[in-house]
Amino acid sequence: MRQAGRSLPEYFDVRGDGSILDAIRVPDRATEITLQPVRRYGVDAAILFSDIVTPVWAVGFGIDITPGVGPTCDRPFRSADDLQRLRPLDLDADLGFQTETVRNLVAELDVPLIGFAGAPFTLASYLIEGRPSRDYAKCKALMMGQPELWHQLCERLADLAIGTLTAQVEAGASAIQLFDSWAGALRPEHYREYVFPHSSRILSAMGDLGVPRIHFGINTGELLPQIAEAGADVVGVDWRTRLSDARERTGGTVALQGNLDPALLLAPWPVLEREVRRVLDDNGGHPGHIFNLGHGVLPQTDPDQVKRVVELVHDIGRAGR
Repeated sequence: MRQAGRSLPEYFDVRGDGSILDAIRVPDRATEITLQPVRRYGVDAAILFSDIVTPVWAVGFGIDITPGVGPTCDRPFRSADDLQRLRPLDLDADLGFQTETVRNLVAELDVPLIGFAGAPFTLASYLIEGRPSRDYAKCKALMMGQPELWHQLCERLADLAIGTLTAQVEAGASAIQLFDSWAGALRPEHYREYVFPHSSRILSAMGDLGVPRIHFGINTGELLPQIAEAGADVVGVDWRTRLSDARERTGGTVALQGNLDPALLLAPWPVLEREVRRVLDDNGGHPGHIFNLGHGVLPQTDPDQVKRVVELVHDIGRAGR
C-alpha cells in the first residue's frame, strides 16, 4: 500500500533530504526507490514512486510536500479566480519525468507496475485547507456553500487525474489506483452528490484504457456500496471494516484489497502472524482478494516484519489454505 519502501534504510539513502517531490522529479531516483521494496520483499507488484499531488504541483498551483507535515499551500484555494491556477496538463512538459520513470520500471520489472493518482475530494481538501486537516471544515464549507464552484474545482482535478493516469498507462503501467484517502469524512448522501460523479468519470476514462482499476479510501465502510458502483474493479478496504462485511456491502461485484492494520507491523511476530491469518480467514478463500495493508506502511516499521508477512501470505496462498 503506497510506497512500501519508505521504511527501508536504502530508501532514505536514495531519497535524500527535502521534499519528496525532489526525488519524484528525478527518474533514476524514482525508479530505484520503486524497485527497492520489490527486491527486498518479493511482493507481487510494484507501486510507482510518486505522490497524489504531483500533477497539481506540476501545473504550478503552488503546492509542496513539507517534511513531517504533508501537502501544504501558501495560497489555498478560495474563489473562482483560483481555478486559473489549475491549468490543463501538458503531459510532455509537465510530467515527462514521470513517464520516463514508468518506462524505466517497465523495462526492469518482472512484476506488474501499479500507477496511481489522487481523487478530486482528497486533492481538493489539501488545496482548500492548505495543509492536512482533521475536520475538513473549510473544504466542506466550500463544497456545501458554493456547490457550483466545488464542481468546477473537482472537474479540473478530475482532468488532472485522467491526464496523469493516462500517461502512466500509455508508458506501460499495468493497473491504476485512485486514492480518495479522506472521502470517509463525508456522509453517504454528500459523497453521492459532491464526489461520486467526479471519481466515476475518472474510473470510466480508465476503463477505456483496458487496465484494472483500484479505488481506495480510509474509513469508508459506509461508502463502500457507492465506491464499488463508481466503476473500479477492485475496492480497497481499510482495517476498520471486515472483509466479509465489505464483500456483502459491495454485493460481491468487485475484488477487495486489504486490510491489515499497518500499526500491527510493530507488534511481536506471534501477534502479527495471528492477525494476518485472521484477515485471510475472514476472506474465506474468496478468489477476489489482494492481501494488503489497510493504509500505508508506517515509517518506523521494521522491514523484516514486512518480509515475514509477505512470505506468510505467499506460503498460505500456495498451500491453498
